[in-house]
Amino acid sequence: MEDMRARAAVKGLLLNSQHISRATTFNRFFAAIYGAGLLALFYYHITSLLNSTSSGSFFLSVSLFISDAVLAFMWVNSQALRMYLLRRREYPANLKELLKKDSDFPALDVFICTADPYKEPPMNAVNTALSVMAYDYPTSKVSVYVSDDGGSAMTLFAFMVAAKFAAKWLPFCRENGIVDRNPNAFFRSKSNHDWNSETEEIKIMYEKMKIEVENICEKGMDELLNVKEECMAFNPWRTKSFTPKHHPPVIQVLLESSKNKDISGEALPNLIYVSRQKSLTSHHHFKAGALNTLLRVSTTMTNAPIILTLDCDVYSNDPQTPARALCYFLDPKLGNNLGYVQFPQRFHGVSKNDIYCVELLHVYIINEFGMDGLLGPTYVGTGCFFDRRGFFGGPSSLEFPELSKLSPNHVVERHIKSQEVLDLAHLVASCDYENNTEWGCKLGIKYGSLVEDFVTGYCLQSEGWRSVFCNPKRVAFCGDVPINLLDALNQIKRWSIGFLEVDFSKYNPITYGVRSMGLLMGLCYAHSAFWPAWCIPVTVYAFLPQLALINGIQIFPQVWDAWFVLYIFLFLGAYGQDLVEIIHAGGTFKKWWNDQRMWLIRAVSSFLFGCIEFTLKSLGINPNFGFNLTSKAMNEEQRKRYKQELFEFGVFSPMFVPITTAAIVNVASFVCGLIRIWKSGGAWEHLFAQMLVAGFGVVNCWPIYEAMALRNDEGKLPPKLTFFSISLALLLSYFVALFH
Repeated sequence: MEDMRARAAVKGLLLNSQHISRATTFNRFFAAIYGAGLLALFYYHITSLLNSTSSGSFFLSVSLFISDAVLAFMWVNSQALRMYLLRRREYPANLKELLKKDSDFPALDVFICTADPYKEPPMNAVNTALSVMAYDYPTSKVSVYVSDDGGSAMTLFAFMVAAKFAAKWLPFCRENGIVDRNPNAFFRSKSNHDWNSETEEIKIMYEKMKIEVENICEKGMDELLNVKEECMAFNPWRTKSFTPKHHPPVIQVLLESSKNKDISGEALPNLIYVSRQKSLTSHHHFKAGALNTLLRVSTTMTNAPIILTLDCDVYSNDPQTPARALCYFLDPKLGNNLGYVQFPQRFHGVSKNDIYCVELLHVYIINEFGMDGLLGPTYVGTGCFFDRRGFFGGPSSLEFPELSKLSPNHVVERHIKSQEVLDLAHLVASCDYENNTEWGCKLGIKYGSLVEDFVTGYCLQSEGWRSVFCNPKRVAFCGDVPINLLDALNQIKRWSIGFLEVDFSKYNPITYGVRSMGLLMGLCYAHSAFWPAWCIPVTVYAFLPQLALINGIQIFPQVWDAWFVLYIFLFLGAYGQDLVEIIHAGGTFKKWWNDQRMWLIRAVSSFLFGCIEFTLKSLGINPNFGFNLTSKAMNEEQRKRYKQELFEFGVFSPMFVPITTAAIVNVASFVCGLIRIWKSGGAWEHLFAQMLVAGFGVVNCWPIYEAMALRNDEGKLPPKLTFFSISLALLLSYFVALFH
């Protein structure tokens, strides 16, 4: 790619442009005013602590002080994301002056990861693979590697069928200028009256393939092995010792670009199925281990300088996406320090107002803009183009792997089906290959945390690499969303545990990050890494003011007090800025409201339980939290309730307990507050702030009350969970009264 950059410099081609957002100036001005308000708040807290007259009032003051200190810490971290908001634009049309023939294009290796054919249906992965195989890119330069960490013959079968379908799908897309190159998305969005005979024929082929794959998945692996008895590709699964957690490496070349052609005579991309070796006695490092296996296997086979990583359910939505990435990789101004180009993760099938806040606009878009103005966005695990060289040390310090044929500079001279290449690929896919090597530490995707994507991007930037955030008007990648509350909360809980693993390691962003990347980038990473800390202030404000109100204890300034105005300013200022950012990122008021509600719900569930499970693990008590996949399989009844924007409970989960308990405590305290005001003859000034907090909680908890008492479907709250939460709320109120 260095030659291409030099040619671009000589020609003076404009491949991309950038500008600082006008919101940056406002953010800096607002940060100064809001920061002054926080200093005043801490002056108020200190005077309250010094003037405490009893152990009860001292406890209340300390609790509020700690909560506000955590909120202030997280606010300071968030300001680093608002200091340099950068906007970029690409000019892929100008690449034509630079890349005039197919041989000029850098090769592209695509990594697609799947792990469970039941939670991640194989057809999802097939659609993702077909969407990238059909890129507007020389097919001879594209290689797609599928990592099947579930070791499932059903997944292999799905891709064997997909390889045949690709021979007709790819030329159909090219010749008809199709933009939706995921066949499922194409046929879902295209109405019947727009179809011609060719489209109808392709649809029939696709539906036949889909039914064939789904039938095999429904009947199970035994049926597949019986039906395909003559197929040698399934021989590894015919041994009794083969299980998803214990099996040899399986590598199958399903398409070879130099030999396989589509119906128009054009070369098809390489398509390689990889299931790394598994052993019950070896630690496999979850997705990070799977990606490192693909990194090594692909080096032995194609060794493309550019790598795209995708989750199995995240398909490409724009065939021009690789060209947009090249607008940065081939830019001579960015030089050789560009490690990766991150595209935002977007989703299809989201409910109208995103009831579970699965779009995570702050994480995937707003925060990435802020980091792009510094050293670049973080890696979010999918939709990211890497320079392969970035996985082998810093820009100026190449870290050599243990085998020269695994080096990013290695030139592959044999075809991918040669025995020598396949033998080496099987060797580097074995479960004990990484023993006594630097893989997962100095080489490849980083180990040591459940958030391997976060740690990898963090470490790459610490080593001197920078990154770019590419957010084109047409969404580049679309993924599936969890459609029930428990899956949404479990996903965030898993991230919380991973972030805590980073916080309590040598890579803590406040120490290592600030030292290696500078203050602002360190704080940017700290904002994500300390997510679990949200559970402290939110839990305190979800229970303490309300329980105090039930027992007639005043903990906030009276409404006519100047300090009350300060509280209102800080509350409205934080929420107002958040609302403006969400709307500017393409959201709506209702989406913002659901976003802040889910932030509160996550804090008292996902973040809280993430902290508990991490603590237990640190003490040597394994609560068996492991790596739990978020299910992409759809239940029709759940899907219907999701579209109606009804919270999906249905099962008893410990994570629901604090949510429902908080809902009960808030409504009980609000009613008690009204009774106290009535009994006092209308004196409300001293209780108004607590009534405001409780009322805010009641409004946010409406979907929970609805699930408790107003619904009869399977997604309602289980009665025993409601009873348990009421008992816990009464117990908490009793302890506060006893303590006071």
